[in-house]
Amino acid sequence: MDITRENIDALNTVLRVKVEKSDYEGKVDEVLRDTRKRARVDGFRPGKVPMGLIKKMYFTPVLVDEVNKLVSDALLNYLRENDIHILGEPLPRRDQEKRVDFQRDEEFEFAFDLGLAPKIDLEINGKDKIPWYRIKVDKKQLDEYKQSVLQRYGDFKPVEKAGKDEMIKGLLEEADGEGNPVEDGIRAENVSISLDMIKDEDQKLLFSGTGKGDEVIFDVKKAFPGDTELASLLKIDKSMIPRLEGTFKCVIEEVMKYEPAEPGQTLYDSLYGEGAVSSEEEFIQRLREEMERNYERESEYRFFFDAREYLIKKAKLDLPVEFLKRWMVETNENLTAAQVSEDFGKYEDDFRWQLIKEHLLKKHGIKVTEEEALETAKRVALNQYMQYGISNVPEDYLENYARQILSKPEESEKIYSQRAEDKLIGLIKSTARIDEKEVSLDKFRKLYEK
Repeated sequence: MDITRENIDALNTVLRVKVEKSDYEGKVDEVLRDTRKRARVDGFRPGKVPMGLIKKMYFTPVLVDEVNKLVSDALLNYLRENDIHILGEPLPRRDQEKRVDFQRDEEFEFAFDLGLAPKIDLEINGKDKIPWYRIKVDKKQLDEYKQSVLQRYGDFKPVEKAGKDEMIKGLLEEADGEGNPVEDGIRAENVSISLDMIKDEDQKLLFSGTGKGDEVIFDVKKAFPGDTELASLLKIDKSMIPRLEGTFKCVIEEVMKYEPAEPGQTLYDSLYGEGAVSSEEEFIQRLREEMERNYERESEYRFFFDAREYLIKKAKLDLPVEFLKRWMVETNENLTAAQVSEDFGKYEDDFRWQLIKEHLLKKHGIKVTEEEALETAKRVALNQYMQYGISNVPEDYLENYARQILSKPEESEKIYSQRAEDKLIGLIKSTARIDEKEVSLDKFRKLYEK
């Protein structure tokens, strides 16, 4: 087997692979002999099918498979042995001088286009100036955050009359126009209706001013036009909805209104543990600290964004653009050439950052240990628990879940990659000159509008 290289320019090259009969003959014969042992052909005992017939039936597909394997292995070995770094994957050259004919030829020639990774000469030092935005916590934001916490931990409380956003609890039963129950009609007990979820304003108005013991005749299908929502409300199968007339009677048993929580010891104990916070001043201080932690995470992300942008500009990496466009189209059936061409600007910096990241990780010997990956996976696991409102997760549960995440190759790769990137950003932060700037939240958010 012979491989030759033809450089088109600094970022594009062509590899030509010539495969001779001696390269594949032995392996093809071996596969055919093994196929003969397993072949089931009418009129012949297993293992006794004539080799001529086996070759007639299987030679070409076996030849194609074995030659493709040989070429693939040869390309990988050539790239490794010659220390050639490529972007994407080798692509069969569109204008191959000689077309491959597996039916007639014994020697084959293949040509592949390669997009070469640009050479990187990049260091991080104290001359590199990267901004760090520290977000101020002002009184207005603190008050808004306090109200959101009180709203989140509020509860429904009984009221005399319904207005526009109360919760009605009671009985729903299918009725005629006079409000009389329909024989064998639908009857749903212990139903909760949130008035602000009623879609039709006229239907919502029917409940205004009602209280315990009142009855309301309304069109349930106008109030709740969504089949899934209506089926859940009436506690019936969704398939029954089209047959409903829509007129229902609601017998109101209770009217509730959601009220935000009140600052006080009961709330403080439920949020932070018994006795941990004992005054509104301490409560406000806790809220401030929570906001500062949240803003710190936003500042961290913004620093990553700015460091990435700074290093991309500093590295000044050229890319084999046309090759990458073609590679994206040919390896992704959901992308068209027009889409890639239009949106390629969004992908270019991703390619550049990946190259820069790999260069710096290797240059500085940054690696991720199993323990570090496990800690990162535990944070991911905890975030998933917290999405369901569970924050106090036992350590053994958290670790077991984290190990489950790491047991999946794709998820594990993400965890290791994320932790490596975090360590790299930490290195950048400790090496570059940090230009700290204190800004309001509004000004911070406007940074993303540039």
